Amino acid sequence: MAVRALLFDFDGLVLDTETPSVVSWQQLYREHGHELPLDRWATLVGTVGAHFDPMAHLEALVGSPLDRTALLERRRLHELTLTEAEDLRPGVADYLAAAAQLGLRKAIVSSSSREWVDEHLRRLERTAGWDAIVTADHDATRAKPRPTLYLEALDVLGVEAAEAIAFEDSPNGVRAARAAGVFCVAVPNAVTRSLGLDEADLVLASLAAVPLTRVLELAEATRR
Repeated sequence: MAVRALLFDFDGLVLDTETPSVVSWQQLYREHGHELPLDRWATLVGTVGAHFDPMAHLEALVGSPLDRTALLERRRLHELTLTEAEDLRPGVADYLAAAAQLGLRKAIVSSSSREWVDEHLRRLERTAGWDAIVTADHDATRAKPRPTLYLEALDVLGVEAAEAIAFEDSPNGVRAARAAGVFCVAVPNAVTRSLGLDEADLVLASLAAVPLTRVLELAEATRR
């Protein structure tokens, strides 16, 4: 089957929201004399409902309760400020333009909320051109690494798994795409580069490094 649809993760793939998030937490930890454990942080990337609670962990390191409300709000504002300075990741705009020229359907498949995705698409002036946006909306039972979101996206687009390519940046996202039977291209960012993405069918340093037409050729070659 020829590829008919491209399925894009959002956080860390379309827009690097992962770096602002981890940087804001690292600053909070360092203010209290500690380092954020990146191995435990990694379990949160690309999903919701993971067991690691960074604030509870920081309180345990400090040895006393902290003013959670004030600290979390300040951290959130720091993260938001950093995120609003981010643009589309390299190559994303080219892939979207190439997909439009080739008549491919395009969807966002994200463990985040629809409100979060829409907010940033508006800021980036990229609300148009998506055939579907499927989000977990804080529901851990639907979030990656479960395949649920990808299966829903395929259903909405009316395509088979073999007719789609997923683009992901995290192990949780890769596992979700692969569990749905979708060819997965991993494009790590600064946060996920060291997490190990070898479960993906293809790993690219950047979408800007390889044209979409070549990725389509590689994906279709694996199905012959």
